[in-house]
Amino acid sequence: MPLHPNSLFGMGNPLLDISAVVDKDFLDKYTLKPNDQILAEDKHKALFEELVKKFKVEYHAGGATQNSIKIAQWMIQEPHNVGTFFGCIGKDKFGGILKQKSEEAHIDARYYEQDEEPTGTCAACITGDNRSLVANLAAANCYKKDKHLDLEENWKLVEKAKVYYIAGFFLTVSLESILKVAKNASENNKLFCLNLSAPFICQFFKDNLMQVMPYVDVLFGNETEAVEFAEAQDFETKDIKEIAKKAQALPKDNTKRQRIVVFTQGKDDTVMAMSDKIETFPVLKIDPKDIVDTNGAGDAFVGGFLSELVQEKPLDQCVKAAHYAANVIIRRAGCTFPEKPDFNCPSA
Repeated sequence: MPLHPNSLFGMGNPLLDISAVVDKDFLDKYTLKPNDQILAEDKHKALFEELVKKFKVEYHAGGATQNSIKIAQWMIQEPHNVGTFFGCIGKDKFGGILKQKSEEAHIDARYYEQDEEPTGTCAACITGDNRSLVANLAAANCYKKDKHLDLEENWKLVEKAKVYYIAGFFLTVSLESILKVAKNASENNKLFCLNLSAPFICQFFKDNLMQVMPYVDVLFGNETEAVEFAEAQDFETKDIKEIAKKAQALPKDNTKRQRIVVFTQGKDDTVMAMSDKIETFPVLKIDPKDIVDTNGAGDAFVGGFLSELVQEKPLDQCVKAAHYAANVIIRRAGCTFPEKPDFNCPSA
């Protein structure tokens, strides 16, 4: 069936990624782990300036959800604007760059623009094939349900979608916006997808996370997040397959659809739990020396998955597309991609 514009809806934190290859001293100075995602605190304020001064930086439009929607659109190619994105930016240069980049990626980005806070940024500190992300949400943290999501012209776009995706990062910003979208998806038997996104979300925002969980049809995460989630939920296991099974069986609002849980494990097999079985899928082989930047690999995985999900393709096909997209992204700096995908998908 032909895809319509606005079939895929995403809402999250639009950030400008400032990425650079750094050294261990830099990580140590700001007490960063080599492979982590955190929110910036006061002690990180100088980090952004030092990064730009001391290292060769690249700017890329980022933010986890926005990345995934862009990758999905890139995989789909035509028609344009299959992906819709909502988030908050500032009225500034970085905000202008994000608007321009989303237009170039052919997604329908409807930003809530305010001038109290500047556009959010994310420092991606790369060492080897690790990346440590420090997000300064700024404007992204100012998203308001009543000022944007509830507006009639915006809510109409939400209702046009059949697949919804929100990264767990947005749980720190606007739980009420997520719940409004998630409940609406559930009531209309549409697909609502959520990502665990980071260990700190599973740990410190678990109440918000568990308020949304009953509406989640597809749950994404990586192995570190899965283990953290299991610990926060007292699952008493570190086995990824077991965690996937237990997460799959958590209470669910719309019983017409069984939840699907998808956990990636870097170069190891991806695990997918459905109501009756667990499947594993090997990732595409890549020579370590071809890996340029793993930042965005998880977002790309989700984008590839969503590109097939929104076309109602079988789940194994969604995983294949996910692995393909992630494999392309890690060969490049930032969450960037070539002009066209080379993914041959047998039509369902």
